[in-house]
Amino acid sequence: MKPVLGCIADDFTGATDLAGLLSRSGVAVRLRLGVPSTPPTDTSAFEVIALKCRTAPVDEAVAECRAALAWLKAAGAERFFWKYCSTFDCTPEGNIGPVAEALMADIGAKQTIYCPAFPENGRSIYMGNLFVGQQPLAESPMKDHPLTPMTDSNLMRLLTPQVTKPVGLAAQRAVAKGTEMLRSELAALRDEKVAHVVVDAVADADLSTIAEACWDMKLMTGGSAIAMPLPSIYVKHGLLPSNAPAAVKPNLPDEAVILSGSCSKMTRAQVAAYSLLAPSFRLDPIELAEHGVGAALRWLADQDLTTAPLIYASAEPDQVRAAQDALGVARAGAIVEEALAELVIAARNQGARRIIAAGGETSGAIALALGISDLAIGAEIAPGVPWCYAVSDGHDIAIALKSGNFGTETFFADALNALEQS
Repeated sequence: MKPVLGCIADDFTGATDLAGLLSRSGVAVRLRLGVPSTPPTDTSAFEVIALKCRTAPVDEAVAECRAALAWLKAAGAERFFWKYCSTFDCTPEGNIGPVAEALMADIGAKQTIYCPAFPENGRSIYMGNLFVGQQPLAESPMKDHPLTPMTDSNLMRLLTPQVTKPVGLAAQRAVAKGTEMLRSELAALRDEKVAHVVVDAVADADLSTIAEACWDMKLMTGGSAIAMPLPSIYVKHGLLPSNAPAAVKPNLPDEAVILSGSCSKMTRAQVAAYSLLAPSFRLDPIELAEHGVGAALRWLADQDLTTAPLIYASAEPDQVRAAQDALGVARAGAIVEEALAELVIAARNQGARRIIAAGGETSGAIALALGISDLAIGAEIAPGVPWCYAVSDGHDIAIALKSGNFGTETFFADALNALEQS
């Protein structure tokens, strides 16, 4: 069938997050890694294209997203979703706003919304300000992000320099009064030529109100949670059959590996907790630059992969800054990604068929190294993090691509248990 919704995500973990929440509806979701090189065939109701453009130069990000949009339009999609992180990860130049404005131009949309709220994961928006738990974004650990440090909590101030058309706010008072009031608020802003509207959301009920008010927009943008109510809304409006098949889990051996490049506060806690349960090896960017990945490869070769060993580059902010000062920001990150990509291939060749990757850049590097082009979405491990099933070098594998901030401290052990029980 032709896609009811075509989705573009700015990194691989964000794409699996979105696909996992859409799959809660029971409808099969297809996740494609990168813009497909062949014309659309055998498409699903929900098509998600995962890109690796969150920190790419603006022109490159816009071009890649436009290519993804063109593929989705060729597949028959008429409604689209631009997915970015629930912490609005971006630089002052973009890429959230420039991509949204380019997509709007290509599909003829006069207005879109921005709603990265994910209350289930502690992300909320009030009066246009984004909160991480009880902390404003600029006071949260995101202020120390190595690539996109967030030093302003106000989404309108963040977005305004990135776009050429006016930015406005649909505040909580309008959302709380329900769908029709929100529709009226958006229409009034549209009459005032406001093309980019930040929408407040502090609870799951707000997401349902926003989705019901905006489902027929040509383009919606936000975090994954705002898309979660869309399947049931599409069913209600007769756009989507509710009996599409779900993904089927392949039979897999027990060998597993966990690879973490994220330096988020939560991932650091997850690494610390899991290191007490299984063998672990820490990668240091400066040592990798001087000596290569040989020591880690030798360590991995000595491991029994049924113990699901952990290899990680996750580090405290001061350690990250030291590596960046020594190597440069881009090179420090690239060295870690290259090492983890080489290590995941070695683990796969050693028999690992259950793979967990933590961090958006890490997940992108690992998926590309494994040569994965598309995935079926399986059981959810934590909100926004599903197991996915794919084929790598002729082998069935299960892979979890986790955003750095997602999950609880026991996520890695929980993920392995969830796959066993699914």
